[in-house]
Amino acid sequence: MGRPRSFDEEAVTRAAVALFAGRAYDGLSVDDLVTGLGVHRNSLYKTFGSKRGLYLTALQWYLRNELAPLLDGAPTTGALLREGAKLDLLLLAAAEQAPLDAEVGALVAAALARVDAVLGPDAANQLLGLRLRARINTGE
Repeated sequence: MGRPRSFDEEAVTRAAVALFAGRAYDGLSVDDLVTGLGVHRNSLYKTFGSKRGLYLTALQWYLRNELAPLLDGAPTTGALLREGAKLDLLLLAAAEQAPLDAEVGALVAAALARVDAVLGPDAANQLLGLRLRARINTGE
């Protein structure tokens, strides 16, 4: 029998969301993840299978636990813009991984459709564009 897991999988997933939202998938090496998450490389692979497995787990957790609640209650564009950093993983996933990975693409397309449904496509595009510009201009 193997050793019991020495870390909280949900806490690691939440931390991975923050790392991927900050530096994107391609901006993080497995070494960066191991260091940033405080888990052993073998534990990361045993639990998530791969860097992509961790990314998919983090993206799904983010969509369910951060983005969905943010969109509940029909928020305004201004309210969402004030919560801008919470949109970063969606933006980065859309720009970087969705065109290359069909599974990520489907998750992102569904999330963007939800943003469009809440705000309307024009306001959603404006919001996402403003957030992208904020990241570029301030490095946040």
